[in-house]
Amino acid sequence: MDPRIREHAEIIANHSVDLQEGDDVVIDAHPVAEDLVVALHEVVGDRGANPLTTSQRTGERQRRAYLRAGDDDYETPEHELALIRNTDVYIAIRATDNVTQTSDVAPETQAAYRQAQRPILEERLSKRWCLTQFPAPANAQLAELSTEGYENFVWDAINKDWEAQREHQANMVEFMDPADEIRIKSGDTTDVTMSIDGNPTLNDHGEHNLPGGEVFTAPRPDSVEGEVLFDMPLYHQGREITDAYLEFEGGEVVQHSAAKNEAVLTEVLNTDDGARRLGELGIGMNRDIDRFTYNMLFDEKMGDTVHMAVGRAYDETVGEGNEANDSAVHVDMIVDMSEESVIEIDGEVVQRNGTFVFEDDEL
Repeated sequence: MDPRIREHAEIIANHSVDLQEGDDVVIDAHPVAEDLVVALHEVVGDRGANPLTTSQRTGERQRRAYLRAGDDDYETPEHELALIRNTDVYIAIRATDNVTQTSDVAPETQAAYRQAQRPILEERLSKRWCLTQFPAPANAQLAELSTEGYENFVWDAINKDWEAQREHQANMVEFMDPADEIRIKSGDTTDVTMSIDGNPTLNDHGEHNLPGGEVFTAPRPDSVEGEVLFDMPLYHQGREITDAYLEFEGGEVVQHSAAKNEAVLTEVLNTDDGARRLGELGIGMNRDIDRFTYNMLFDEKMGDTVHMAVGRAYDETVGEGNEANDSAVHVDMIVDMSEESVIEIDGEVVQRNGTFVFEDDEL
């Protein structure tokens, strides 16, 4: 086994979920990630914890078969909810043999399924949890890399000094945490402002998401004004969405479009009332993620990017007394900030063309 796989498993156990003796652990993974699952079982055994492997990760053939056979009238599966309720640690491993496996499942079907799964998601988020990636060949193909090249990319981004990354990102937290207003401007297509007053900024250094490499917070839901062109594509429900455009008034999306698969974007926004508002603003800061790979777990952490998510706000990013945007969805979309772009916090430029002021004090 590649020693980097064991290192990956150790980082999950030690850094991300703080694995303890006696913990009941669910490892949720596609079979293609078996090597990492085996390594995790070794680590879990070393610690005297109790592993259980499931294979519920999105994109599997059985999920597609189930959704295509259903009638869109889904109920929360109580046995799955009971499993998570009785779990101490939940580890989800992204990997697939076909990244577009669910592309022929209707968007409204997937939306109905997500609504039914929401109590399970809420329960997972109350546990010690980690979402990570195994470098499977299908993911390498999507990234337009060889399998070996993608393995190097993934483990360079994951197997790193996370304390040093935390310290680097703390510089941006110092700007954002006490701030009132933030403005994101990129070229002639993106100019949006929002209030983050009273909402804490979190430093993601590889705990819940592995790799980490961002700082993020929640906008005040009614404060978002302006327009955003998300000029980096994303995969959602097995479909590629390109050039997603959102226009905000009073915090709500009032106009939207996409160059490709606009119907999928429309379905996301129509999920519920909260899906038309922003639940997250994130600033990418992981310099070991140096290329776009059609994988939001990595792409949103790139150092020259900003991402915004329509839908659910994470509870930890909402200050006491502030409104938390609520939704069954949380869909991230990315703006390239490498050229003709600035981030302003309370009128002060803190990033220009992808470079932070604490990286170059002459900005």
